[in-house]
Order: sequence, then structure tokens, then C-alpha cells
Amino acid sequence: MTEQQEASEDAVMTRIGQAIILLHAGDREEARNRLGGIWSEIGEEGDPLHRCTLAHYMADAQDDPDDELAWDLRALSAAEALGDDRLARHEPHLAVRAFYPSLHLNLAADYVKLGRPEAARVHLGRARAATGALADDGYGNGVRAAIARLAERLAGEPGDLPGPGSVPGQHS
Repeated sequence: MTEQQEASEDAVMTRIGQAIILLHAGDREEARNRLGGIWSEIGEEGDPLHRCTLAHYMADAQDDPDDELAWDLRALSAAEALGDDRLARHEPHLAVRAFYPSLHLNLAADYVKLGRPEAARVHLGRARAATGALADDGYGNGVRAAIARLAERLAGEPGDLPGPGSVPGQHS
């Protein structure tokens, strides 16, 4: 890869990061607009790291649970196409497998919101199975705690599932 290509890719990650800051500051609409513009540029076949990162946060910016699910599925698909070598150029200390607990947790939470407990349990199981890739740090502990909270919610009968929008803090 040439220096110019790497600089261009870094610029995309910078722009994604700026949209994430807006999202975390509560400006979901502007974040959604910016992320949507970047998605239009990179497309379904763009760099998997860009697609994974963007889709992961675009899901958080959605108002409709079906749209949130669609973006979380895109994030998982992009992660599956992402190699550790590509990730290492941007985040040298991470491995792709460290993304899976959060990605599957998000999908589980999406399915809870949509009243699909069996699909939620499948992804919650996948999230749990992937936690070995998480570091023993604030992020890893937060993801593990969120998995445990969602597992408690799913422990009851399907009729006991929380209603739409009542699964707080599922995205990590």
C-alpha cells in the first residue's frame, strides 16, 4: 500500500471518528447524515475496517429497530471480511476476534427489541463464546457486564422480554 492510500484511509477513519463524536454528544441526526455520506463513498465493497466501524456506529444512530439490525448485520459481515493484518495497520494492539463479543451482543439486543428471543439467544451465546478475546480492561469488562445483563433479561420466558427501546446500553 502506498503512503497516499494509507493517508486516504486514515482520513476516512478520522471522518468516521468525527461522526462518532457527534453521536456520543447526542446529535444522532447529524451523525447519521455524516456516516451515511461516508457510506455512500466507501460502499458495500469498501475497506472492511471502514465498513465495520461505520456500520457499528451507524446502528447506534438509528431510530428504527429494523434499521439498527440491518446496520449491525453489515458490521458483522464487514468484520468477517476484515483480516488482522488490515486491522493492525490502524489498531496494532487489536485482533479482529476482539470485535465479535460486541458485534454479537449488539445483534442480540436488536433481536430483543424486535421480539425475537431465540435469535437473541443465539447471538448472546456467540457473544459469550467470543469473550476470551477481550482484554481485562474497562472495555472488555464493560462488554462482559452488558452480556451478563442481557442474559439476565433473556433468562425468563419469551413473554417476559422487555419492550422495544428498553435494552439500555447494548452497543459497545
